[in-house]
Amino acid sequence: ILNAAEVLFVAHGFDGTSMRMLTSQAGVNLASVNYHFGSKEELIRAVFRRRLSELNRARLEALEKVEQEADGAPLRPSRIVDAYFGTALRMAADVQGGGHLFMRLLARTQTEPHEFVRRFLAEEHGPCVERFLAALYRALPDVPKAEILWRFQFMIGAMSYAIAGPYELQQVAGPFD
Repeated sequence: ILNAAEVLFVAHGFDGTSMRMLTSQAGVNLASVNYHFGSKEELIRAVFRRRLSELNRARLEALEKVEQEADGAPLRPSRIVDAYFGTALRMAADVQGGGHLFMRLLARTQTEPHEFVRRFLAEEHGPCVERFLAALYRALPDVPKAEILWRFQFMIGAMSYAIAGPYELQQVAGPFD
């Protein structure tokens, strides 16, 4: 059910995915979806939860490794950025393990946000983001916090757009080589 939901949410979005589509794709009946998840909102939360916790864990491990290697010295901002965004890009490259599909879903929700999804992602992902922002604040003490926040936001947007796919640009310019 989770795999089918992930595929359909990427292809059609949350609103465009009906429970009928979902049960057909998963080969289950509506009662089993309701039994396991209770609602479509709970289903999308479960889809996110199963991979987002893995992504957050990997990001935090990468940041801890950078901090250990620095051995108390100031961190290079590029290393912090790589720990956050590089980890996500590596997950996006994982076609076999489902990371690619999940990152496309995450990117789609950035461009088509629902209030409940936004709140859920803030709860699940917020502590990880706060940890990285704190590291950037320490690494860039002369840069105003608001400037760091905006830069981080722009990087998230750029990554989301890149992962969602350059389909519109390819329509005009042709395939990338």
